[in-house]
This record gives sequence, C-alpha cells and structure tokens, in this order.
Amino acid sequence: MNGLTRIGAVTVKEFRHLGRDRRMLAVVVLLPIMMLLLFSYALSFDIENVTTIVIDQDRTATSQQYVQRYEQSAFFDVVAHGDSTSDVDEAFAKGTAKVAVIIPAGFEHTILSGGHAELAVLVDGTEPNSAKVGRSYSVAINQLFSTELTREWAEQQGIDTSSLGSLDPRIRTWYNPDRRSSDFLIPGLMVVILAIVTVQQTAVTLVRERTLGTEEQLEVSPMRKIELMIGKVIPWTILAFIDVVVIVAIGVLGLGVPLRGSVVALAVGATLFILSSLGMGLAVSAVAPTEDTANIAALMIALLPSFLLSGFVFPLEQMPEVVQWISYVFPARYMVSLSRGVFLKGAGFAELWPELAALTVITVILIALSTLMYARKARR
Repeated sequence: MNGLTRIGAVTVKEFRHLGRDRRMLAVVVLLPIMMLLLFSYALSFDIENVTTIVIDQDRTATSQQYVQRYEQSAFFDVVAHGDSTSDVDEAFAKGTAKVAVIIPAGFEHTILSGGHAELAVLVDGTEPNSAKVGRSYSVAINQLFSTELTREWAEQQGIDTSSLGSLDPRIRTWYNPDRRSSDFLIPGLMVVILAIVTVQQTAVTLVRERTLGTEEQLEVSPMRKIELMIGKVIPWTILAFIDVVVIVAIGVLGLGVPLRGSVVALAVGATLFILSSLGMGLAVSAVAPTEDTANIAALMIALLPSFLLSGFVFPLEQMPEVVQWISYVFPARYMVSLSRGVFLKGAGFAELWPELAALTVITVILIALSTLMYARKARR
C-alpha cells in the first residue's frame, strides 16, 4: 500500500464512524447554524433606548426644555421621573434605569442670570459600553442645549447670529456606514464557531482510538504517523468547509451581511484555518488521557483565544503588549482579520497575503507537532 492508499483508508474509516454516529454528525452540521443564529441575535454592540430616570427639582420651562432633549433622543428612553436622589439609588439597584439626570433647583434662574448652571448625569457603571456611550451622548446634548441658549440670548440682545460661521461635521463610518453590529460580528463569529467545532471534535479522535482498543492496531500497521494524522483530518476538513458555506450563505442571504471581497481568498483562508484548528485538536488528542480531559482542554484552547485573543470582541491594540505577542500564536487572530477584510473591506489576495502566509506556517507547525507528540506518546 502506498501513502495515498493508507490515508484514504483512514479517511474512509472516519467517514464510516461518522455515519454510524448520526448524533455527532447532526451536531457538527447543525450546531454551527444554531450558534450563528443565537450569537448574531444575542450579541449586539448597537446601544440605544438606554433606560433613564429624570429628577427635575427645578420644574421650570427651561428645565423642561432640557428634559425634552433626552425624551426626543433615540439613545435615551426616559422611563421614570423622580423627586430625590434616593429614587436614583432605587432605580439603579433594581436595574430599571441605567442613566439618571438630576436637575437642581435654581437651574433656570442661574442660566437667565448669566451664571454657570450645573446638573448631574449619573451612569450605571456595571455596563461599561452603556456607561461610556451614555457619557458621550449626555455631553453632546449639553453642548447642543448650551449652544441653543447662547443663540437665544444673542437674539434677545439684538445680535444677528445668522452671519456667524458654523461647523457642520459629516461623520461616516467606513466599511459599515449603517454601523450594524451583525456586519461586524458575523465574520468574526464564523471564526469562533469553526474553532469550537473543529478543535472540539478532533480533540477526542485519537483518545477514542485508545478507548476502543484500536490504537494498538494502528501502531502495528505500516502506516506512518503523518499519514494517520492526514487521514484523521480530511473528513473533518470537508465537514467544516460545508459549515463555512452554510454560515456564509446564512450571513449574506439571511442576515444581509455584505461580501465585498474575494471569495477565493476567503475559501483558501478558511481551509488553512480549519486545518490549523484540526491540528490543534489533534495535538490535544495526542496527549489527553481521557475524552473528558480532551474536551475540557479543547474548549479552553478553542473558545478563549477565539474570543479574547483574536480581535473578535476586544481590540488587540488596546491589550498589553505581552498579550498581543501571545495572540500571534493562535490562528484565530489571522482568520478574524482575513474574514473581516473579505466581508467588509473588499480585500483579496494582494491585501491578505500576510494572514494567509501566517496561517500556512501555523498549519504546518501544528500538524507536525501533533504528529511528533503522538509518536512520542506511542513509544512510551
């Protein structure tokens, strides 16, 4: 038997095993779809309708005009009006409000007399994103209201403000003008889902051979270790690539995510990422003593780096430099950049060759490493 024949035999064996285990096959095919739909609707960075409580202790026409700015804003949702700061404590404690606006008594008098009126905007810091955006929107509302008061005062003094210059910034978000979270999340979600499925499934494949008592048969066969690894990887590569096609189809056709770049570059990158993830799973499987240990180790290796060290959720540039260097080891970092480049930026091979080269190197290293680890363990 030549090498290709031996690899083909292992591949056929793996497919037969999958065919007998219909539940595993269903998990591999259906789980990514379920995860994509769940995450795409559950995860969102679109912040709006933040619940707000207003404490208007001035109760004047000017204070009501100010409150209307919050009521008319799409970001704030004024759900309650209170009388004292104790109402704020209660609203924050119960979670019924995330932002509190407190207008003190004498607010209108201070403004009309030319003074510097102060008010309080309190933000629930248990949700950092809402807190950060809430502060920004409150500052914008205050600046706009202050500008309107200045204009009204100038007109009352007979000053013509129509001849004054003004600044009118036109801000546009490049690559995602509508700032939809799904456009940002789904290309990264594809990477996370593939990492979880591929690493998790292949992490138990060699352990299962030991559990079933067939590892000795493989050891005495003329098959080389690298041929065994390739034969184990091929079926999962095909299934994972089917998952890629399904995820892309759902994202583009069902969720409206744009696909502007090279589909071929995405396919090559996805193939390399799948192979590298499978190599990672095989490395775990080569050293794990039991299937439970392999499952736990695979989950830690696949899930945490894909979420935390890939740039999927948290910008890598904002992390400590040591963590940034660690992220270069994991293929998810490169695949997230490649996926978003193809989907959102319209990138192709010319722009994505560094990511493709890195994935190629990592794939070769992981497959070779898993082979060496399995061979060393087999000699013991």
